[in-house]
Amino acid sequence: MIKPTFYILLFLLIAGPLVHALELGSPFTSHMVLQRDKPVPVWGWAPAGAPVTVEFAGQRQIVFANEYGRWSLSLESLDTSAEGRSFKVSSGDDHVIQLDDVMVGEVWIASGQSNMDQTVARTPRRPWAGVDNEEEEIASGDHAMVRLFTAEPVHSYQPRECVEGRWQVASPETVGDFSAIGYFFGRDLSKELDVPVGVVVVSYGATTAHSWIRREAIDTVPELRSVLDQFDEQVKQWNPPGLDEWQSFELAYNEARAAGVRPPNRPNPHPVQNQRNPTVNFNGMFLAIVPYAARGFLWYQGESITSPRELFPRFNETLIRDWRKLWEEELPFLFCQLAGLRANSNSPQVRAWQAEALQLPNTGMAVTIDIGDEHDVHPKNKQAAADRLVRLALARAYGQDVPHTGPVFARADRLANEVNISFYGVSGRLAAPDGSLDWFELAGADGEFYRANAEIDGNKVRVSHPKVTEPSAIRYAWVNYPEGGGLLFDEAGLPAHPFQTDID
Repeated sequence: MIKPTFYILLFLLIAGPLVHALELGSPFTSHMVLQRDKPVPVWGWAPAGAPVTVEFAGQRQIVFANEYGRWSLSLESLDTSAEGRSFKVSSGDDHVIQLDDVMVGEVWIASGQSNMDQTVARTPRRPWAGVDNEEEEIASGDHAMVRLFTAEPVHSYQPRECVEGRWQVASPETVGDFSAIGYFFGRDLSKELDVPVGVVVVSYGATTAHSWIRREAIDTVPELRSVLDQFDEQVKQWNPPGLDEWQSFELAYNEARAAGVRPPNRPNPHPVQNQRNPTVNFNGMFLAIVPYAARGFLWYQGESITSPRELFPRFNETLIRDWRKLWEEELPFLFCQLAGLRANSNSPQVRAWQAEALQLPNTGMAVTIDIGDEHDVHPKNKQAAADRLVRLALARAYGQDVPHTGPVFARADRLANEVNISFYGVSGRLAAPDGSLDWFELAGADGEFYRANAEIDGNKVRVSHPKVTEPSAIRYAWVNYPEGGGLLFDEAGLPAHPFQTDID
């Protein structure tokens, strides 16, 4: 049976602020970047009924806190500004909050699991992290117009309106602790647009998509409700560990740390502390930044998927639709497909499920199968992954005519025992940088696939195999890890999307 003290502690963890003074919502700190060219929501708390004044960039707006002490307003559309200005919020003469060095430019919300959480440097908190050319990237990290807000990890059963975090300016002293994807994306986008760029990073390792979705959204999709039912039952049935269990755990934990070995797991942790459970990351972290004005979303998640696995695309779709509903705008949703890895977590089927999100409008997928690490689920070449997200952003969010998709399967035409494959999204011509194409496979009527002979012919690829006289199916890069290269690209250096299809 759960002790009453647990409920008291849980309430203190999940409740919103007990308002006795003026407060701002979590994303509003010094050094922040506000979104240009659209209304900017601002919110916080104050004594019930108290007047609140917000002043920034020549605007001055007044609102009254409601009976629960919450207030919100929207600043009118702001012009781009790389000048660090003050942002003032006041309630009477005695309650004043002043934020410093606030810029106006482009803002993106970045979320997902450990590949989004992966920092530029290896740190005691993330010893598995770091990127290629880590020391050089940190030394050259002085970019005053690039800022990141990083939310501290919290999991919660009930919605929380606040999360710990603060905006930091990119510098050699700070970028090591930045999300690598978030930082490289912000840096490169700022360079392309010549404007300040802020990235709000709300991520945590080994999380499922449904852990980032609010309860109301999951509950409206009949085939997804079972995950909520299972989670609720776990919470209902949970019993806290006894004192003896805790003392044994602490002793074993301290001994393991002293010996430099992996410490034991906590005894019977509360289900809320399992970051894979539905809603816990939305409630604990993500809700607190809704609806901070932004241009779009960045997403990197997939290795941790739900059971049954076949529901993975449905959860992705639900997440995208609901986040857009929360922002009341069909914001661009750009995501990374999983990189090559010699593990089933990065199987071709998982990549195919990820690609199903492209059926939704205003989405884009950065293919990364070529920049994976054979044995590391956290590939270090985050620069290339971020570059591909930036290309997608320039095309989807800013209307620029830039290469951004890489070759995408269009059709397969059977000519006798040969198949001609056409692609769209090709920049320039098709290319085989390694000198050969090694990952096309053909199957005949028996369904058995053979590694095929493949040659580029203009903007098509001709595929054949002597044992397949009547091709019935074809696939490309349909492996966990394409060892040795031999992949298809275009002249912009973007890799082709993996695919599998029947041939009519």
